[in-house]
Amino acid sequence: MTGSQLIADTLRAAMLRRAGDGDADTLGKHMRQLVQLRWMAVLGQLLTILVSEYRFHVDLPLQTMFSVLAALVLFNLLYEIGLRFGHQVRAVELFVGLLVDMGTLTFQLYLSGGATNPFVFLYLLQVGLAAVMVAPSYAWALLGVATLCFLWLAESGMPLDLPQDHHLGIRSYYVQGMLICLVLNAALLVVFVNRITRTRRDHDARLAELRQRAVEEEHILRMGLLASGAAHELGTPLATIAVILGDWRHMPAFNSDAGLKEDIDEMQTQVQRCKAIVSGILSSAGETRGEASGESTVCEFFDELVEQWQSTRKPGALDFQNCFGEDVDIASDSVLEQTVCNLLDNALEASPTWVGIELSRDGDTLVIKVFDRGPGFSSTVLANLGQPYQSTKGRPGSGLGLFLVLNVARILGGQLQAQNLPGGGAEVSLRLPLEALILKDEEGKADDR
Repeated sequence: MTGSQLIADTLRAAMLRRAGDGDADTLGKHMRQLVQLRWMAVLGQLLTILVSEYRFHVDLPLQTMFSVLAALVLFNLLYEIGLRFGHQVRAVELFVGLLVDMGTLTFQLYLSGGATNPFVFLYLLQVGLAAVMVAPSYAWALLGVATLCFLWLAESGMPLDLPQDHHLGIRSYYVQGMLICLVLNAALLVVFVNRITRTRRDHDARLAELRQRAVEEEHILRMGLLASGAAHELGTPLATIAVILGDWRHMPAFNSDAGLKEDIDEMQTQVQRCKAIVSGILSSAGETRGEASGESTVCEFFDELVEQWQSTRKPGALDFQNCFGEDVDIASDSVLEQTVCNLLDNALEASPTWVGIELSRDGDTLVIKVFDRGPGFSSTVLANLGQPYQSTKGRPGSGLGLFLVLNVARILGGQLQAQNLPGGGAEVSLRLPLEALILKDEEGKADDR
């Protein structure tokens, strides 16, 4: 299996795991809606029994019917408690819940007229909900159960002693019951089918987002493999150049020429910078050449980062404003360093004469704002912020800086925003939760030292 195939398979497996979590969340929402509908059914059955008995003087087996209702309340209460304690709902549990609802309805109809009860059409509501809540096989199974229940009620139901007043039209008790059943069926179907459809749309949107993220993460991993390979290849020539420059520095011909000596010093500085970049790439790829990330503070970390960036990039002017306030311990992480450097590099390319960076705090969130006085972002770049190869630089391969920054922000639970300033230039704002930047111990807990 090739490296590319391994990456694709790994990301596909991760996406499937996330999709599985999304499916579980959707089933949980369906179950909550079913629990809500069941509470409504309990209340509706209670009112119907009381009105039939005491308003229309229909002789009903109240004790038995209330016992069935109490059992349904207990069943629904167990589901309610399970949902409150974070129980992971499975598809078969929805099917079982709908079966219990159908069984309860059947038993209540058996005790109150059988197939002649106008509320027998509530079977349509349960089958309709099954069609949008569970798999087609379960829905067809519930349709078969509903058909069998109706046939059993037609043969064994207990008929009620009611006047045959169908000729009275809307004044007929039976016709009134059918009207109530029709309105109830239609109203509940509209409300709950809309809710379930909205839940499915949200689920589909999550799946689409996961697919997009998988594509982006695969792109990043491919870039990481290429960068790691290039870093390995660059290590040897950089070491050779460093040795040659060291030899040149001690040669009399170069020592006697101040200009050449200054050029050699500058070349050695740039070679050291290249070696540091290579070390950072290998460190990010899990092949650390130096020590692991250490403990730092927000202010100390950014003071060192800004100083180092300014000494290596040499912008025309750099305005650093630290408005963070009380300092906080964080990890001195190379990924965060490279992320901020990407923002500063982008600003420097757009505005070589001036770059601004502002550090502040919003509650438990670190806010990093980078400013420039360049031409600003095009509407296309702003509309597709964070997408790869969205750039105004007009050269192949550009437009990856914000793409990488956005994905780091996602991993850390942060946000990336960009806007053009009214007076010219642009502002890029990176918001990161401080909790994600705190140094963790070996067990993954925050180090409070």
